[in-house]
Amino acid sequence: MERFIENTMYASRWLLAPIYLGLSIAVLLLGVKFFQEAIHTLPLVFSLKEADLVLVVLSLVDMALVGGLLVMVMLSGYENFVSQIDIEEGKEKLVWLGKLDSGSLKQKVAASIVAISSIHLLKAFMNAQQIPDNKLMWYVIIHLTFVLSALGMAFVDNMNKH
Repeated sequence: MERFIENTMYASRWLLAPIYLGLSIAVLLLGVKFFQEAIHTLPLVFSLKEADLVLVVLSLVDMALVGGLLVMVMLSGYENFVSQIDIEEGKEKLVWLGKLDSGSLKQKVAASIVAISSIHLLKAFMNAQQIPDNKLMWYVIIHLTFVLSALGMAFVDNMNKH
């Protein structure tokens, strides 16, 4: 009976596979939004103010960072919790694939969240004239919370390694 329960629990890791596959759909949807924004901006590029163009570019960078985060979580999560990804010999393989354990993945996710938050904060400061001061203050507080959380997780992970 114990063996059956253990085998069933171990096999249940495959329930995560559709979730990781779903993240690839999220990457596709993000790509559609990225190109929609880029194509929408192209005809306006000569009439846009420099600050507005920078905001659009920051939005595109933000989407690229989120896309990279999704790919990282999708592939390393699958490898860590479901099954090893076997890449055929001679095919291109990502350098970090198979090297990110769950602790490293958490740190990378936290760093990506800080980077994404930084872009949002920069966009808010570029529009500071239209945003009330108390709202800007909350943006900064939330961003600092992300930074402190990432530093705290890195510190705890570093302590666990020693």
